[in-house]
Amino acid sequence: MDSSLYVMVEDLRGADAARILSHNVSSITVGAAYHRARDVTPHGASRVTFRHDGIHFPPGDLFDGLRLQPPVQKDAALDPIRTLREETHRLGAALHGWGVFLHNTTLGLAFPDVTHQNCFGDRAAPADLCPSNPDVRAYAVALGRAIARQGVDTVVAESLHFGTFGHGYHHERSFVDLGPAAEFALGLCFCPSCVARIPHAAEARAEAARLTTTVLDGGPPASDVPDVLTAYAQARAPIVTSLAAEVAEAVSTEGSQLTFIDLTGAVLGYADGRPTGPPAAASAWRIGVDPRSLASAVPSYAILCYARETVRVAEDVAAYREALGPEPALRTVLRPGHPDTASADHLAAKVTAARASGADSVDYYAYGLAPLPTLARIPRT
Repeated sequence: MDSSLYVMVEDLRGADAARILSHNVSSITVGAAYHRARDVTPHGASRVTFRHDGIHFPPGDLFDGLRLQPPVQKDAALDPIRTLREETHRLGAALHGWGVFLHNTTLGLAFPDVTHQNCFGDRAAPADLCPSNPDVRAYAVALGRAIARQGVDTVVAESLHFGTFGHGYHHERSFVDLGPAAEFALGLCFCPSCVARIPHAAEARAEAARLTTTVLDGGPPASDVPDVLTAYAQARAPIVTSLAAEVAEAVSTEGSQLTFIDLTGAVLGYADGRPTGPPAAASAWRIGVDPRSLASAVPSYAILCYARETVRVAEDVAAYREALGPEPALRTVLRPGHPDTASADHLAAKVTAARASGADSVDYYAYGLAPLPTLARIPRT
C-alpha cells in the first residue's frame, strides 16, 4: 500500500529523496505549484519560510496563448522537480506532483475579473479563482498537463473547486460575528460566469445580500442557511466535476493520472483538529464538490482528515468511501502532530482506523512543517 509524505520544494534544501523516504513512507508528494504562505519550518534551511505563488519548473509551451500565465518561482530554472524525479527513480519510489490550482493571489490581483464576486458585487477574494470562468478553466487544464510533464506518477490537485469566505486572502479581519450562514453567503460566487451557469442565481444573490446585510447592520449572527442558498451551492457541483474531468483527461494524455483533493476536512478542522457535525462528506457541497459525481470523473480522490479523534477519522473515511463507491482510489491525509496528533500510538490508531474504514492509502502532511520527532511517529507500512 502506497503512503506518501507531502513536501514543499523550499523544504528540500538539505534533504534528498532518501532522507524524506526514511520517514516510513513509500513515495513523495512534492509541491510543484504552490501559493503564498508564511510557515514555521522547524528543521528547514530557515526557521520561518516565506513561500510565493507559482510553479517550481519551467512553464514550457502549454500556456502559450492563454490569458492566465503561472507565476514562475525563482528556482524554476534549476528544475528541482526533475531532480527529485531522478532521485526517486533511482530509489524505486513514486513521485506525485502536487499543485494548488485555483488559489493564487498573484493571478487574482492581476486579473480580478476571474476571481470570486460576492453578493454585493465585490471582488474581495483575490486568492480565489472561479472555476466557472473560462480563462481559469483553460489555465487549470494547462497546469495539470504541465505538472504531469515533469514525469510524476500522479498529479495531485488541490483547490480545484470553489473557495470559502474564510480563506480568500492572506490577512483577513472581521469584527462582526457573522455566524455560519452569513459567512457562507459571503463566500458564494455570483460572477457573470457563475450566473450564466447556475439556475436561479438572481434569487440566490438577493437572498445572500439580504441575509448578510441584516447581520452587518447590527442584527444577530445568522445560523441557518436558507434553502435557496443551499440549492445554489449544490447546483455548482457540475462545474467542479466537469473541470476535474477535463483536468484528469489532460493529465492522462501526458501519461499520468489525477488525484483530486477534497478540502472539506480542512475547512472543518484545520485550526484545531476538532471538526463537529456530520462527517465531512456531508458538507462537501459547500465548496461545490459532489463526491458521487466525481467518482466517475477522477481515478483517485484524497481527503484531509484533520481531526484529533480516531473515531472521527473513521467516520469521515467511511462516509467518503460510501459516497465514492469502490472506485476511485481513496487517499487519506493525516497530520502527524499539532494540533491533531499527540503521540506515535495516537497516529498509529488513526492510520489503522482509516484503512479499516476504506482508505486505500494514508499520506502525511507535511515534511517541512513538522519537527523531526513528530515525523518519527509515522508508522511502518
